Amino acid sequence: MKAIVITAPGDPNVLELKEVPDPAPRDGYAIVRVRATALNRADLLQRRGFYPPPKGETDILGLECAGEVESVQGGAGTLRPGDRVMALLPGGGYAERVAIPEKMAIPIPEKMTFEEAAAIPEAFLTAREALFTLGRTQADDTVLIHAAAGGVGSAAVQLAKQAGARVVATAGSDEKVEFVKKLGANTVVNYRTEDFAETVKSSTKGKGADVILDFVGASYWPKHATCLAVGGRCVVIGLLGGANADVNLGQLLQRRYQILGLVMRSRDVSDKVAITQRFIRESLPLVADGTFRPIIDSVLPLAEAAKAHERMEANLNTGKIVLKV
Repeated sequence: MKAIVITAPGDPNVLELKEVPDPAPRDGYAIVRVRATALNRADLLQRRGFYPPPKGETDILGLECAGEVESVQGGAGTLRPGDRVMALLPGGGYAERVAIPEKMAIPIPEKMTFEEAAAIPEAFLTAREALFTLGRTQADDTVLIHAAAGGVGSAAVQLAKQAGARVVATAGSDEKVEFVKKLGANTVVNYRTEDFAETVKSSTKGKGADVILDFVGASYWPKHATCLAVGGRCVVIGLLGGANADVNLGQLLQRRYQILGLVMRSRDVSDKVAITQRFIRESLPLVADGTFRPIIDSVLPLAEAAKAHERMEANLNTGKIVLKV
């Protein structure tokens, strides 16, 4: 099969389309003919040599896919060849075929294209886990969502609004601010020109955010410490601004806030199956009826993966960049 391989850690030009062995069948797994995959920032880190795949997993990039089942070995008998499915992956999406645990296959709604479906798994499953499992978001909570014009951020805005939360969001340009407003966010801040912490405090009359979805990490912590509500939850999803933060434990005790970490890729398969099944039960019907929608920035052929990486690294995308396989 053809796949994008990393010839050496480095810039996007190290990505090349080459012939590689097909994935080996395993009991309880399905072989999926990939029709589309989507970019994630973890792909950029792995390409540069900073985020290796979990032990025993493929080093081919790609944390999600959409396609058709080619074969199933053993398993529960819930999948058949020809079934249209999407899935979260530990890697392997930038290829013509991938092996997935049968129980991690998510049925693609009838009217949804493969390109749309490929933009769902990583964004919506991560956003759900951050908002509800860790963040315990409730109706009337105030949620601060960073990078709200990106894949996970745009999914989180939709999920939080549907749950009845009040959304304060950040984005990096005036155009993205307008886009996020149209998604339904109550207040949107251009983080390059405005102070999001002050906006959170003023818009909540000093109470602060009940939940924060943080893709930045250390460099944002001082502001988050000032705008978290008493008992608030800061869910750290990314570390674009560094990993080492100075945390005042006395303030943490006094205000009873929590700092929670979220990673999806390295989790146990049984954990990912549980996350997947919750999504199928609780959110997939709302994807099928159009309540939730994947936000797609652009669709490029797999052979242009380097161009897609350049676009994401320049922060030009609004929503997901999809690769058609």
